[in-house]
Amino acid sequence: MIKSEVTKLLSALERLNVAPEDEVQEQLLACCGSRRWAREMVARRPFSAFETLDTTSKVIWWSLAREDWMEAFRSHPEIGKQKPEAPTSAWSAHEQSRLLNADREVKQALHELNTTYREKFGYIFIICATGKSSEEMLAILRQRLDNDPVTELRIAAEEQAKITTLRLHKLLNK
Repeated sequence: MIKSEVTKLLSALERLNVAPEDEVQEQLLACCGSRRWAREMVARRPFSAFETLDTTSKVIWWSLAREDWMEAFRSHPEIGKQKPEAPTSAWSAHEQSRLLNADREVKQALHELNTTYREKFGYIFIICATGKSSEEMLAILRQRLDNDPVTELRIAAEEQAKITTLRLHKLLNK
């Protein structure tokens, strides 16, 4: 990272450390849709560096209950769709931008398999879409449909943790 990027991150982190709790909680909810995660993150301030923020995020995430994970999962749009009312809609659109170029068959398959996934596991397919092509996401979705519910929940939670790290970085780079 060059010096100006480090300075920018530090000043954003300083603002996050001193802003009112409710304001920071709203900003953090855009990174991870679990209210409990956001509250616990606010309570752990101040953060000395991005690495501390990210490590704390992961420690809290992995300590949460299944219900908290489900709340976070519900904050995401289905792959290939948007939730215009969600605070993360612009980030989701960017993260899934490679789907814009997907052919109709791939989009249709994603839609159908998302429905199958939701019926099997009870929540939407969660994947850190950044950098993945629509074909890659479709292949991963097909593969993950073979998982048992316990294994799949763990994988979905791992994907959410990756998404949260990326979004925390975006939050500090606004």
